[in-house]
Amino acid sequence: MDLHTAALFCATVFPLICTPGPDMLFVASQSLGGGAAAGLRATAGVCAGYLLHSLLAALGLAALVAASPPLFQALRWIGVAYLAWLAFKLLRSALRRGALDLRAVESGGRRDALRRGFLTAALNPKGMMVYLAILPQFMRADAPAAPQAIALSALFVAGCALVYAALSLVLGRGARGGGSTLGGRRRRWIDGLAGGLIAAAAGKLALS
Repeated sequence: MDLHTAALFCATVFPLICTPGPDMLFVASQSLGGGAAAGLRATAGVCAGYLLHSLLAALGLAALVAASPPLFQALRWIGVAYLAWLAFKLLRSALRRGALDLRAVESGGRRDALRRGFLTAALNPKGMMVYLAILPQFMRADAPAAPQAIALSALFVAGCALVYAALSLVLGRGARGGGSTLGGRRRRWIDGLAGGLIAAAAGKLALS
């Protein structure tokens, strides 16, 4: 792949990466609730989910899903239900009193944040549709499709990692400014805001 094609692809997908969607809102909610470290773990999980989409695109399975509307709809509603469940848990937590030990959140939630980030991206069929709709426009017909899809996907995932990591650091710095213990009132506000962000993500996915 030549540098001109790679640069043009990056310029095309960068606005899409920066557009708020389920993945970005999930990373933001994790950063607000657990600081930059939680946001970075969520970012790693989201990128792993996009790597799954990359593998599917390289194998040609994305075209199969696009050709089967019932399968696409099933994946979409599974993603909506999962995000709605996360939003419900956070909003329910916002109604409870009590402070939160952020150190306990960090030590006990590393694998959970990775897993949830992965599922948030993997169950978002729009990610697969991005690969299907955009990648072919930058691929040469006279070259093997799989290596080109992998290279373009790597650029897309790298862009997501950079943007989401920066978001995690910015939001996490504000969330962790109050020390290792989050006061009850502040925690409830953060849980409520995070739950609202994820609920908005579920609604965005449901209406798209």
